[in-house]
Amino acid sequence: MRPYIDGTMTAFVKMHGLGNDFVIFDARKHGLALESDTARAVADRRYGVGCDQVIVIDPARGSADAAMRIFNADGAEVESCGNAARCVARLLMEEAGTTRINLETKGGPLACADYRGRAITINMGPPRLDWHAVPLARPVQTQSFALDVPGFDDAALKSVSALSVGNPHCVLFVDNAEIADVANLGAAIERHPMFPERTNVEFVHVLGPNRLRMRVWERGAGITRACGTGACAAAVAAHRRGLTGIDSEVVLDGGPLRISWGGGDAPVFMTGPTALAWRGEIDLHALDGAP
Repeated sequence: MRPYIDGTMTAFVKMHGLGNDFVIFDARKHGLALESDTARAVADRRYGVGCDQVIVIDPARGSADAAMRIFNADGAEVESCGNAARCVARLLMEEAGTTRINLETKGGPLACADYRGRAITINMGPPRLDWHAVPLARPVQTQSFALDVPGFDDAALKSVSALSVGNPHCVLFVDNAEIADVANLGAAIERHPMFPERTNVEFVHVLGPNRLRMRVWERGAGITRACGTGACAAAVAAHRRGLTGIDSEVVLDGGPLRISWGGGDAPVFMTGPTALAWRGEIDLHALDGAP
C-alpha cells in the first residue's frame, strides 16, 4: 500500500467489516502524524471521505508485524477495534503472502490468522472482567449490576454487564434488539459517570443457546452496522450468565461474527469477513478548514 502519491496527496484504502467501515493509511515507511481534528475531518461523511473509524498502520515497536492506531469518527484515539484489525490483517497478509500477522494496539497484542481464505480469525486476548480494568468509577460485580440512567426506566438497566475487550463495553440484555432504543439510551450510557473513559453499548437479544442478536452504539461513532469487540463483549457477557455455550454466532446489522470463549482467563477468538471497497488519495491539508 503506497503511502504518499506526491508531496500533497496521501493514499488510503477504504475497507469494511460487515459494514463497519474504515479509512486506512499506511505510515510504516513515511510517518503520518495524524491529529484528532484531521481524523475527525477524514471520517466526516459530508466533508471528508466518511467512515466509522480512521486507521493508521505504523511500524511495530516490538516483535509484531505492524502497529495500528485507531481514531473514532469524533477524532478520539481509542484502544481497539476488532473489525478494523481484521481489515488491516488482510491487507498485510496479502502484501506479505502469509496467513498469519501479529498487530500491536493500545488495547493489547492481536494475533491474526487467515480462515479458509474467506475470513480472518483474531485472538483478542482474555477479556478484562474486574471493575477497575473496564474501567468503572466504583467497585461492582461486573457480571450483573444495576445502572441508573436518568430519564430511562428500561428493565434491562436493572442488570447490565461490563467488561473490556481492549476497550470498555456495557452489555444490556433486551427482549427485542430490533426495537431497543439504541440511539438515545446508547448515547446516554456512553457518557454515564460510571464509565470514566466512556463506553461502547451493546443491546443483546438471546436467540438461542449459541446465537445472539446484537445492535450497538459505538463510543465516539454512534450506531454502526457492526462492532467486533462489541460482539466479543456480548458473547462473553452471555456466557458468564449461562445463556450461551463456548461458541456463539453474534448477528449484527451488517451480518454475523463467530465468537469463541472458554471462560476465565481463556482468550476470546473472533472470526469474520473483510471487504475492500476502494482505494483513493486525499489532500489532508485541504481538510484544515473542514467543520
